Amino acid sequence: MRRFLFPALLAGLTLCGVARADTVDSQANGFMVREIQTIAAPPAKVWDAIGRIGAWWDPEHTYDNDSSRLTLTLKPGGALLEPLGADGGVMHMTVIYARPPKVIRMEGALGPLQLYGVAGHMTWDLKPAGDSTAVTLTYDVGGHAPGGLGQFSGPVNAVLGDQLLRLKHYVETGKPK
Repeated sequence: MRRFLFPALLAGLTLCGVARADTVDSQANGFMVREIQTIAAPPAKVWDAIGRIGAWWDPEHTYDNDSSRLTLTLKPGGALLEPLGADGGVMHMTVIYARPPKVIRMEGALGPLQLYGVAGHMTWDLKPAGDSTAVTLTYDVGGHAPGGLGQFSGPVNAVLGDQLLRLKHYVETGKPK
């Protein structure tokens, strides 16, 4: 599965573009990406949907191609988990800050970044925007990877943009696509 993750991240570059995306910073020792999307629902509904990550996360960006088994507990100490077989699994991220329905912050390395000596912090910031919610998703990663971490900023940004778009569709239509 690992050998497919980076190509899948690269393929994600072509899927993004609807959400406002920005590589805030990209260097050999780290990067920061930001995705912004407006979702036609109040913050409490968006917050609740984030917690149902298995309903909208793209299964192509899981280890077993089955996002329905993903869980995310939206409280400090909670985690984004993916079970693998009877006794296996992946802890993708740990919740370090939760202020419902405004901010969720997690730390951890997603996908191929788990192979390297990196630390990542992801923040979901939800702000009311009339009858909608402005969602800003920021992922800041630092550390070491052969060839530098900057090579991951574009692909990671694209994948997160796709996930945020899937969340938008899920909240607005009940389906992630």
